[in-house]
Amino acid sequence: MKAVRYIEAGRAPEIVDLPKPIAGPGQVLVKIGGAGVCHSDLHVLDHGVGRTGPFTLGHENAGWVEAIGDGVTGWKEGDPVAVYGPWGCGLCRTCQTSAENYCEGHARSPAVGGGLGLDGGMAEYMIVPSPRLLVPLGTLDPAEAAPLSDAGLTPYHAIKAALPLLTPDATILVLGIGGLGHMALQILRAMTPVKIIAGDIDDARLAHAHELGATHTINTRDAHRAAEEILDMVGGRGVAVALDFVGAQPTIDLCCRVVGRASRITVVGLAGGILHYAPNRPPYGCQVSIPYWGSRSELMEVIALAEAGRIRADVEKFPLESAADVYQRLREGRIKGRAVLLP
Repeated sequence: MKAVRYIEAGRAPEIVDLPKPIAGPGQVLVKIGGAGVCHSDLHVLDHGVGRTGPFTLGHENAGWVEAIGDGVTGWKEGDPVAVYGPWGCGLCRTCQTSAENYCEGHARSPAVGGGLGLDGGMAEYMIVPSPRLLVPLGTLDPAEAAPLSDAGLTPYHAIKAALPLLTPDATILVLGIGGLGHMALQILRAMTPVKIIAGDIDDARLAHAHELGATHTINTRDAHRAAEEILDMVGGRGVAVALDFVGAQPTIDLCCRVVGRASRITVVGLAGGILHYAPNRPPYGCQVSIPYWGSRSELMEVIALAEAGRIRADVEKFPLESAADVYQRLREGRIKGRAVLLP
């Protein structure tokens, strides 16, 4: 089978031929219908994840059960599934609550999962080490639904934690209207009455944000001017929640400037910015959250939202063999929504 492989940090991914894997005891073999291309993959390719290669990329996957190993129950061949991405130990307190994204057994380890140190879904088939890591996909098309397992789940997890602050008279700032940001806008519209300010440096993405229901859009290339415009909109109360899908220094600084007291800054992006603290900056009462992915039960909720027609990933589909070009397009900001590779 064809597979897109990480070899080592700083080296381009390679497409290689591998034998079709066989499900061992307790494992499930999934036939991949679509694998999302995530900006996090660029961090893996550039810097690694603390684990040696090679391994198959792709941590955002959906498809159909192809075969089950000895001891697996509850699944049968042909079942449509999404693959839950963060693979925990399965035994600790957080894993037992389905929050394997916060696995205590892996707390001091690099990211663990298919496409993150272990073989992922940018291939025709993928081994999932336990049936607990599968979530029913219902009537959704795996190629369309693959991004729900990260681009949908990650903002859902962040937004759900902030729901008490997202009241009808409050404002949320969403920075970065890419793969995760465009899903966040839909989730906010589906779950909250909050006013939404969408910020990005790309006017085309801002137009997309307006289509998805943002109350206001603002170009943040000039962060100082953007902060002044946002403060003019929200007045003394400030922004209740700032949701940063970029994580660069300018976006983190912008969040600190515009949030009000008793607010929340949530940083999801991995661009390396640092949040600096000084008295009342961020303002008193402000919570700072660094969420990671989401729980398995939350993935079920995301899929339910999608099945109900409330959210939908904006997908650009490419053949698996185009992986190198797709990654370059992603680096250059030329992907609208989410790219999905099709075996």
